[in-house]
Amino acid sequence: MQQYDKTHVRAVIGLGNPGSKYHRNRHNIGFRVVDVLADVHHASWQTVGNLMYAQIRPTGLEQGVHLIKPQTFMNSSGQALSWLTKKGIKPEQIVVVHDELEKKFGQLVLKLGGSHKGHNGLKSLMGVVGPDFWRLKFGIDRPVEREEVPDYVLANFPPDEESQIPVLIDKAIGLLGL
Repeated sequence: MQQYDKTHVRAVIGLGNPGSKYHRNRHNIGFRVVDVLADVHHASWQTVGNLMYAQIRPTGLEQGVHLIKPQTFMNSSGQALSWLTKKGIKPEQIVVVHDELEKKFGQLVLKLGGSHKGHNGLKSLMGVVGPDFWRLKFGIDRPVEREEVPDYVLANFPPDEESQIPVLIDKAIGLLGL
């Protein structure tokens, strides 16, 4: 199994939906992580085509890292990847930060490859570059009934979980080493 090495990372894609009404949704945790990462590095967001990006240069890295927030809505996130592939960025140089129903709330896992497990944002990305990119899975837990999933992921974190988000985002950034 390949070990994560921050020196190979060229892009971090946060998955989410554009617009303020989605900001605190469980499905938008990827956006929130890259927003904090941009703030930590004093980077500003720019819009190009169907994505927002910021450039950071973490300590110890020779090259910059692109932070990406697709503006296509979750189910079409893969459309934003053409911008990265035109820059010569390979799938194994990408980390995707996303919500993960199969993990307990707050559990963070960094993993290379795998299936989309029904996550439409990942499915869209995999349709463009295949499965061999890094994923930072941010556990949001799962509702009891399967048919509740769409409403669950588009709901805001409840107050007890929301109060833990800043610490968990810091842990996520620590895992990335950026």
